[in-house]
Amino acid sequence: MFLAVLILLLAVATYYFINRPEFGKMPSGERLERIEKSPNYRDGKFQNLSFTPDLAEGETLFKVLKKFFFEKDKRSKPGSRLPSQKTDLFALKPEENIMVWFGHSSYFMQIDGKKFLVDPVFSGAASPIPATTRSFPGSDVYTAADFPEIDYLFISHDHWDHLDYQTVMQLKPKIKTIITGLGTGEHLEYWGFDPKIIIEKDWNETVDLGNGFIVHTTPGRHFSGRSFTRNKALWMSFVLQTPSRKIFIGGDSGYDTHFAKIGADFGPFDLAIVECGQYNKSWRNIHLLPEEMMTVAKDLKTKVLMPVHWGKFALALHAWDEPVSLVTEAAKKEDFPLITPMIGEKVNLDAPKVYESWWKNVD
Repeated sequence: MFLAVLILLLAVATYYFINRPEFGKMPSGERLERIEKSPNYRDGKFQNLSFTPDLAEGETLFKVLKKFFFEKDKRSKPGSRLPSQKTDLFALKPEENIMVWFGHSSYFMQIDGKKFLVDPVFSGAASPIPATTRSFPGSDVYTAADFPEIDYLFISHDHWDHLDYQTVMQLKPKIKTIITGLGTGEHLEYWGFDPKIIIEKDWNETVDLGNGFIVHTTPGRHFSGRSFTRNKALWMSFVLQTPSRKIFIGGDSGYDTHFAKIGADFGPFDLAIVECGQYNKSWRNIHLLPEEMMTVAKDLKTKVLMPVHWGKFALALHAWDEPVSLVTEAAKKEDFPLITPMIGEKVNLDAPKVYESWWKNVD
């Protein structure tokens, strides 16, 4: 009887836990009808362009869990507080073309007078159980109060480390327009966002924002889901064209032929912002490995590369600074320009510079 009651209590607790608003909502109604017509939606879920198992050949869940518990690098988290700067985003001049990185895949851009924000996560955690994925000390120097009005918020996919409930709710009054993939809009509407400001697209579509600003929605090789159900919303990358430049906004992705196609269709790029971190050969299909970054840069035909998806959360087994260290080393061998600012540093997109390896001064 005691065991039965315990199981019942656990079931009830789990039900209420996964029905918290932070988990969002599955697509339904007209949105689901539209999703079901997508060429990228088959067998009840979105599919990658290529066959993409979660784990690489020869890997098992048991092996991966064993690695997480017994093979994690001792430096998966920094031993001291990360250095940072604090850029006053309210004081920017309209003519400044700048970028500010907030760690992981969150960054702000002001280009040709418009303000863009990508995958903001300022809550201090990247999962529904905050204690399991706390941000590194020093990486959370910005809050929603530090932001002016945002013309365009890009959400690449609905994973917790890219779509943060607490952050978007705090930013809600400041957001003019949201651009995201099919299905993600269901979460946003459930959280009270006006459907009129949500632009929700499939891969290979174009959004003309007017005045020389155009967004092309492009694929990634990844997956989606905020709970046990996966791939009901689409994961994205974006091509942002402004009057003065062209930028690739990459979400999470493993390596595949889509990078070369994006480069052929839309390149060359002035800047490509590409994930670099939280990788492992066990799940190489859904996250890039460091040795693939230069290949991606060439595929995209970009002039400059900025590695992101590192420097805030320990979601893999590697040392916290291994991603940027390896990519910097590879880029140096090929004399390829990188943007590697510290968190909060203002990057002048009109005046390229060589960045110091600030992470080497962190324990």
